[in-house]
Amino acid sequence: MLNDTRDSEECVNDTYLTLWNKIPPKEPNPFKAYICRIIKNLSLKKYEFNHAKKRNSEYEASLDELEECVSDGTEASEAVEFKELQMAINMFLSELPEKKRILFLRRYWFLQPVKEIAKDYGITEKTASMRLSRLREKLQQYLQEKELI
Repeated sequence: MLNDTRDSEECVNDTYLTLWNKIPPKEPNPFKAYICRIIKNLSLKKYEFNHAKKRNSEYEASLDELEECVSDGTEASEAVEFKELQMAINMFLSELPEKKRILFLRRYWFLQPVKEIAKDYGITEKTASMRLSRLREKLQQYLQEKELI
């Protein structure tokens, strides 16, 4: 996401510090997801700081792709409660086969470039893009069925 080794290392170190300062007396369950959320939020803050008034095509493109299927043109906070949308997306992902779920998460949670995902899957970029497009369409249909958009 950051495309800079030093910034990435700084986020990892900040994650350790945040864990040290914020970890509750009882270990969060699942712990791995707790850590991932912290490092992703720190990385996003660092990204926003580094790219103020700039546009990084890979990061912005992946969010723009996802926005098309979860937004009806109004602000998400006006359309539905964030918690309901979060639960619906989690439910959608849990119903997907593992390979599709991993593909979706790599692109829209970890913000990996389509080129990198395609290489790892042994497919062309066009094929990976098409699969992601179909997943976004399914998500949009799912959210419409649940009357969340």
